Amino acid sequence: MMIMGLIGIALLIVLIGVIYLLLAKYQALAKQQRFLSQLCTQLDQQKSARQPLNIAVVPQEFAPLYHSINQLLSALPANTGKDKLTGLSNRVGLKRTLASMMPLTQGSFVLIDIYRFRYVNDLFGFVFGDILLSQFAERLGQLSLAPKLMARLNGDEFFLYFDKPLTETQLLQLRGQLQSPFTINGTPISVTLQVGCLQLTQHHADVSMMLKRLDLALKKARITRSAIAYYHDNDDIRQLRELKIIDSLPKGLKRNHVYMVYQPKQDVKTGRCTQVEALMRWEHEELGFISPAEFIPLAEYAGMIDLISQWALEQVLAQQARWRAAGIELCVAVNLSTRDLDSDTLPAEIAAHLAHYQLPPECLMIEITESSLMADLNKAVDTLDKIRQLGVKLAIDDFGTGHSSLAYLKHLPANEVKIDKVFLRGLEQDRSAAFILEASINIAKKLGYEVTVEGVETPEIREILVQMGADTLQGMHYAKPMRAAELEMNWAQLQSGH
Repeated sequence: MMIMGLIGIALLIVLIGVIYLLLAKYQALAKQQRFLSQLCTQLDQQKSARQPLNIAVVPQEFAPLYHSINQLLSALPANTGKDKLTGLSNRVGLKRTLASMMPLTQGSFVLIDIYRFRYVNDLFGFVFGDILLSQFAERLGQLSLAPKLMARLNGDEFFLYFDKPLTETQLLQLRGQLQSPFTINGTPISVTLQVGCLQLTQHHADVSMMLKRLDLALKKARITRSAIAYYHDNDDIRQLRELKIIDSLPKGLKRNHVYMVYQPKQDVKTGRCTQVEALMRWEHEELGFISPAEFIPLAEYAGMIDLISQWALEQVLAQQARWRAAGIELCVAVNLSTRDLDSDTLPAEIAAHLAHYQLPPECLMIEITESSLMADLNKAVDTLDKIRQLGVKLAIDDFGTGHSSLAYLKHLPANEVKIDKVFLRGLEQDRSAAFILEASINIAKKLGYEVTVEGVETPEIREILVQMGADTLQGMHYAKPMRAAELEMNWAQLQSGH
């Protein structure tokens, strides 16, 4: 009996030992499982941020692995797929995500631009602007129609992907929600949004092509009244044309495919021509005639307007030197752009050109559109003052088509204002149009400016403008734009006073 009892105690001790070993092994296994679970979670988070691993308990057998992974993470470059300000994907991250979702053949891409966002930074500062962008990103995440994917592509451009096609009504509702006023530091801020949309069902392609098409849709939205536009098939053709125009512009200037014509202006008192306006023309070797209304904005957008302005000044003053040598004395007006007024060297460049051709400053007039002056009035006035000090004449072109015209007119150091031809529409039948035009002429003259009216097409309109007190008339009724040689041939007639 005693032997049997001893055997039982021994078996019990062995059983307890086995249970202990099993428990220890189970605990170690559980610890390993917890570690591996934490490791997988933290490694998954590295998609959005490069951070060192932070696991409190590391099993001894996994310590070398844990150390090696941390070294690898510290050596990897920072993740460039996220926008630091809003936390949304940036363009790199968006392309990466979209590539993983391809093919995408259903739904809508939407690109939203905050119109004139830079004015928020100018008025309130960049910190204020950053807060607005952050709040806007938060509002995107609260839309009643939730997007499947969001990104901030540029400073004030936001991308949305919806897995179902959006109607124009839905886009309007979307924009309405996003345009609700913001409040930042107690200041209410209203925003206006421009929206481009790409319907994937009709226009799906690779990621880069779809984003390019979406950019084209937003570009259209920027120039439409509704500020909402869809991509259509011919938009690619239009962009190819624009790229060809920009690419061939320097060559066109060099090969004289771009040239100047001069439209005479008639002095009302004498009936003679004392001024002409220099106008650019372009006969493209492939595209045919290209209007300045098309290629000048493209040149401004591409940063090539300085090249055109310098070419135009050179052409005009070289022609002036030839005309004066032939006994033809007149003033030539040349148009400059908004970007030209931003140049601190413009007055010195004009002075250098005049000196080079040994021309008096009064033979040149610079025409600046009213809208370009309003973009930065103080800068424009400073530049124009310096040009006036040279003795060069200044004219405000398209007067009356911009905003706050009369309020700003007294600040502008100009010799002349040119009233746009839109004011002549219905002039003979519409008494209100006649009153507005006559009032504009009277105010300009009382402020000491000469007044030129553009677009005079008939003798009846000419007579009305003469009675209203206009000083100079320009239009097809008097003379069409001419090449320099044609103007020389018609010079005697232009001086006849008829």
